[in-house]
Amino acid sequence: MLSISASLILGAIILFWISTFKVPTSDSIRERRVIESTKIYDRTGEILLYDTGGNVRRSIVPIEEISRHIKNATIAIEDKEFYSHKGVKPTAFIRATLVNILSLDFDQGGSTITQQVVKNSLLTSEKLISRKLKEWVLAVKLEQLTSKDEILSMYLNEIPYGGVLYGVEEASFAFFGKKSSDVTLAEAAYLAALPKAPTFYSPYGKNLDRLEIRKNLVLSEMLRSGFITEEEYQVALVEKVSFIIKGDSSIKAPHFVFYVIDYIKNKYGEDIINNGGLRVITSLDFDLQNIGERIAHDYAMSNEVNFNAENAAMVATDPKTGEILAMIGSRDYFDEEIDGSFNVTTAKRQPGSTFKPFVYSQAFIKGYTPETVVFDLKTQFSTSCSPNNLTSENGCYSPNNYDDNFIGPMTLRNALAQSRNVPAVKMLYLAGLNNSIRLARDMGITSLSNKGDYGLTLVLGGGEVTPLEITGAYGIFANNGVKTNISPIIEIKNKNGEVLETHDPKPTQVLDKEIALKISDILADNIARTPEFGSNSVLNFPTRDVAVKTGTTDNYRDAWIIGYTPSIAVGAWAGNNDNTPMVKKIAGFIVAPMWRAFMDQALAKFPVEQFEEPLVENNPDLKPVLQGIWQGGIFASSTSNTRIVTGGPHSILNWVYKDDPRGEYPDYPNPDPQFDRWEYSVRIWAQNNGLSADNPFIIN
Repeated sequence: MLSISASLILGAIILFWISTFKVPTSDSIRERRVIESTKIYDRTGEILLYDTGGNVRRSIVPIEEISRHIKNATIAIEDKEFYSHKGVKPTAFIRATLVNILSLDFDQGGSTITQQVVKNSLLTSEKLISRKLKEWVLAVKLEQLTSKDEILSMYLNEIPYGGVLYGVEEASFAFFGKKSSDVTLAEAAYLAALPKAPTFYSPYGKNLDRLEIRKNLVLSEMLRSGFITEEEYQVALVEKVSFIIKGDSSIKAPHFVFYVIDYIKNKYGEDIINNGGLRVITSLDFDLQNIGERIAHDYAMSNEVNFNAENAAMVATDPKTGEILAMIGSRDYFDEEIDGSFNVTTAKRQPGSTFKPFVYSQAFIKGYTPETVVFDLKTQFSTSCSPNNLTSENGCYSPNNYDDNFIGPMTLRNALAQSRNVPAVKMLYLAGLNNSIRLARDMGITSLSNKGDYGLTLVLGGGEVTPLEITGAYGIFANNGVKTNISPIIEIKNKNGEVLETHDPKPTQVLDKEIALKISDILADNIARTPEFGSNSVLNFPTRDVAVKTGTTDNYRDAWIIGYTPSIAVGAWAGNNDNTPMVKKIAGFIVAPMWRAFMDQALAKFPVEQFEEPLVENNPDLKPVLQGIWQGGIFASSTSNTRIVTGGPHSILNWVYKDDPRGEYPDYPNPDPQFDRWEYSVRIWAQNNGLSADNPFIIN
C-alpha cells in the first residue's frame, strides 16, 4: 500500500509539474519570429549577390513549393510514421527513456519530426531529463494545435544543414544552385541525409564516402516506403550529382550591394535587413558588373605605373528606366592599401569639364544656338581687375585652356566638342550661374547644394558632384530630356512574398527635347572634336551613335569621361582616393581607354540605335553672331545678304544682351560689366591678325 501511495503521489507531482509547462498557442506558433536574412540578387533574380545573415542563412518557402522528393525523403529517413503518430512514437518513447536513464544522456534519439521541431524551435539546448519530458509533452500538444503539413514545413524550413545554412531552400541554393522545388531525386536524398550530422556528412568534408552511403540509405528507405519505384531508385543511385564549389562567394559586387543595403536601411529601417527575410531583385547586370570590375582593376594597375593614378571607378545606368546596371566603386573593394571599400561612385569629386553640357544646355534654353560664335581668347573675367591683367592672381580670374593655346572665334558646337575652357566660362556667364545650377539640380545633380559657394569656375569643375548622379544626368540627354529616377531596385518582397516596392521610373520632361538632341548631336560629332582629339580617337565609334565628354580638373586630381547611347550611360573616373595629383595628362589619355574598353563590350549587349537629329533652325532673322558668323555685323537690308561690319570684330556682347540674345541689339558700348573685358581680348586678337578696328569692311 505504501509503495502504491508513493507512486500515486509521485505521479501526481509529475502531472502537476507537467501542468506548469508553458504550452504555446497555435497562433503563437505560427506567428513566432523566425530570423530570416535578406537576400540581394542581380536583375535576373538568379544570381545571389549577398545574404545579410552573417551567422544564419535561411529562406522560408511554403510547403507547396518544396519538392515532393525532399518531403518524401525526409519522412522516409527521419520519421516513417509521421502522418500516423500523435507527436511521439510510444515504442521509441520507451526505448529512449530507458537508454536516457541508464546512460544519463538525456538527448537520446527516437525523436519524431514533431519532436525535432519542438527541440529546435521551442526549447533551450540544455540536456536534462526535464527538457526531454517537455519535448514529449509539447510534441503532443503541437500535434493538437497544428496540421502535419505545418509541422513538416517548420522542420524543412528551419533544420540546420551545417555552418550558416538553415532550411532546405538555402541548402538547395548553396549545394546545387537551384530552388528546393527544382532538385532531382538524388539531390533530395542528399538533402535528407545531411541533417543527422551536417558537419560529419558535409559534401565539402572528408567523409564523402559516408555521405554517399547515407544518401543511398535514404533512397532505399524511400523505395521501402513506396515513395519511389524500383526504376526511379536505380536511376537515382547512379545519378551524377555535382555540388557547387565552395569558395569565398559571400558577396558579389560589394560596392553596389552596400549601396543597396543603405537604400533599404534608410527606407525601411536596419532591423528588417538582418531579420526581415526580404528578397531584393536589384537592377544590376551581373555580366556588365564583372566586365567593369575586371577592366577597372586592370587599367587602374596600369594607370598607377603610367600616370600615378592608382584607383578607378565606373558606373552604368539605363537612361530609359534609371536603373543602375553596374557600379564599380574602386579597382578592388578588398584592397585596404588604396581604401578600396570606399565607393567613389557615390563620393563627391570635382567633375572637370564634364559639367559643361549643363551650362550649354541652359544657354540654348536662353536662345543661343550651337552655331553661336564666341572668342576663345585669354580673357580677364574679374570685374575688380583691369581687362589687360591676364592673370589669376590677387583675386583676378583669367583661365587657360588645357593646352595653353587659344583658337579665336569658335562656334559653341566646336567649343563644347573640343572642350575649350574660355568659351565655356563665357557661356556660364551668358547662361547665368543660378540658372545653370537650377537646371543641373533638375537633372539630378543634387550635390550642388549651396549656390553661394560657386562662381564662374563651376563650368570647369569648380563644384563637386558624384559620378553616379552626373552619369544619371547625362542619361537625360540620352533619353531626349526625360528624367527617370535613378534606382538600384527592380523589386523588393517581404518574407511572405508580398511586394513592398517596385521601381517606378517616374519619367519627367526636365529638359526640352530639342535641346537634349542638340547636346547629343554635339557630343557625338567626331568632326567637331577632331582638331583636339584626332579623327580616330577612342571617343570615336564609326558604327554607333555615342555621345561622350571628357573632363580633367585643373589640379590633375580627377580624370573623367561620361558617354552614352540611347540604351546606356557610362561614367568612368580615375585618380587617387587621397587626392594625390596624377601625371599632367588629359582624361583622354588616362581614363578614356578604360571607358572605351568597357563600352566596346557593353554595347555588344544592346541593339544599334541612333540619336534623333535635332531640328535645323532656318531663321533668317537670327543675328549673324547666332548663325556662326564671327564677324558679326548688321545686314544692309532685310532682303540683302550683304553685311556691314564697323569697328572691326567684336565679342558677342557687342551683339546681344546676355539674357535676351534674340532681342534688340544693345547700345554701344553694352553696359554689361563683362563687355570691356571681352572686347579688349578681341581687339588685341584683331590687331594681331591684321583686322583693323578703324575701317569698316563688307561681307557678302
